[in-house]
Amino acid sequence: MNKIKLVVSDIDGTLVKDSSPDIYPEMIMAIKELKKKGILFGIASGRQYYSIRAMFREVSDDIIYLCENGAHVVYRGENLHIKEMKDDFTRQLLNDLRTYGEGYDYVISTANGSYLETRNKAFEALIRDGYHNKYELTKDFLALKIPSIKMAIYHKDSIRELGETELIPKWSPYLKTCMAGEEWVDFMDPSVDKGDALRFLQRYFHVDAKETMAFGDNSNDIGLMEAAGESYAVANAREEVKEKARYLCPSYHEKGVYQVIRERLL
Repeated sequence: MNKIKLVVSDIDGTLVKDSSPDIYPEMIMAIKELKKKGILFGIASGRQYYSIRAMFREVSDDIIYLCENGAHVVYRGENLHIKEMKDDFTRQLLNDLRTYGEGYDYVISTANGSYLETRNKAFEALIRDGYHNKYELTKDFLALKIPSIKMAIYHKDSIRELGETELIPKWSPYLKTCMAGEEWVDFMDPSVDKGDALRFLQRYFHVDAKETMAFGDNSNDIGLMEAAGESYAVANAREEVKEKARYLCPSYHEKGVYQVIRERLL
């Protein structure tokens, strides 16, 4: 195996259960040990920057953030990369998401936080207390004239059937559209992909693909599997992710990412 210089992992379904607010202590210790060895560590997630920082608050300055599925890349407080959605698609998509009604809520993400057009207190609590997002409530996001970098629609327990049979087929000709866990469908500019964000980091830090280790579980992690020479799908991953990964590792229930990092790098 090659010498690893960069490790990147998804969060939800890979490191922890979907929507978990915290990370387990062993993983925090592993990130600290990786830093001592000169190995870079990044999180590639559909979550926003502020949510990931809150989750990894003990090592927040030691992490590279590939946020919003790669639409927003941050390192040591500096925005390295931001990819905005086109205004026309932002307007059309938002008007579509508004039609799904009760039980379907959505988040509009920007480089400076999220916006919610919801009256659902349980959903607001999930965004605030579950994800620790920085957010504002608004009656009409479009009236604010702020560029969006991602939108995501949520349905408690599962949105997969609606996502795979309706939303993804409808919007994938115009936007990057994918499942992000069981309860979310994400929409971004067509150029946005976790794998492309990882390749950007490889160029930025002069790291080869063969020197990169990546972990994922869902369809929005396939790009990571393709961009990393040493790619791992967790045991609970979708079959299409396992097919793209070079290796399999234990599920998040068994702290599989930590197990591999400990045994392989520490």
